[in-house]
Amino acid sequence: MSPISRRRILLGSAAAGAGLALTACTSNDTGNDAQVKTGGSGDANAAAGQKVIIGFSAPAADHGWIAAITNNAKAQAAVYSDVELRPVEAGADAAAQRAALSTLIAQKPQVIVMLPHDGKELNATGLEAMKAGIPVVNLDRAFPSAAAYRLQIKGDNYGMGLAAGQYIGEQLKAKGVGSPIIGEIPGIDSLELTQERTKGFNDALAAFGFKVANRRPAEFTADSGQAAATALLQALPKMDALWNHDDDQGIGVLAAIKQANRSEFFMVGGAGSKAAIDAITKDDTVLKATVTYSPSMASSAISLARLIGQGKGMSDLVELQVPKEITLASETITKDNASKYAKLGF
Repeated sequence: MSPISRRRILLGSAAAGAGLALTACTSNDTGNDAQVKTGGSGDANAAAGQKVIIGFSAPAADHGWIAAITNNAKAQAAVYSDVELRPVEAGADAAAQRAALSTLIAQKPQVIVMLPHDGKELNATGLEAMKAGIPVVNLDRAFPSAAAYRLQIKGDNYGMGLAAGQYIGEQLKAKGVGSPIIGEIPGIDSLELTQERTKGFNDALAAFGFKVANRRPAEFTADSGQAAATALLQALPKMDALWNHDDDQGIGVLAAIKQANRSEFFMVGGAGSKAAIDAITKDDTVLKATVTYSPSMASSAISLARLIGQGKGMSDLVELQVPKEITLASETITKDNASKYAKLGF
């Protein structure tokens, strides 16, 4: 069985399962635009119920995707008259976030939604909250212990790699390139999510008989992306394709490519930022596609935390409780479908 055919069964957007309807889209602007869900007519879950205090913590918004996570969480909480959101600063590192969350746990909110600096380092905090009787919704960066969370909702990191590798493999095969030179610029290499993306990418390429020629990690920032791309371009005087894991660091990657005056290859991005979707639509750079990793998961997390706090399940499911694990699908955005995805860019 090929790695593509092993792609998982997905529940899709969590809040969609709760019987809610899309009303807006994301933006890098820290103002009002966000991916939120509002109740449809006849949806019992949307009706105001028991008040739920939801604690929330995510790293500082020094990255477009992280900014969208916080914006979406706040905007979704504002939709519900029965939700009080108590955000706490995550600080500059895992230790600072752990301290802030310990203070939050002492306040005993009904549920805590957290995107940890590092899932392994915050695992003990998840366990602390769960032992205190506070359900934890873990976003994006997984805790190693299933006992540390009530619900884990994340993007499909392995699926991102599969999607990127599948697109690159198909494009190169169509061009008749037999032994391509493929580059990769991941994000923070120590994170499990980065390792999952790389594994998916390698597995997809292997199905075509291809492999990565050179790999230079960055740190999910434009500056680090530019530095990593500069090093990669120097290491590979010729290249056929490049996958950059993150569209925010992709700003720097594209700057380095332009500075080096290179255009003999095509590039695939990651996450689905508005800037990336716009560039794909204009078709005036080497960026030809991006694979999604939507920050809408934060909106879904708030909706589901509310249901958990009220002891409800998802209205479209038979089960009485919210699921334990939810993985969002990773889709491939190209010039052909960019207009469809433009409203979802962050």
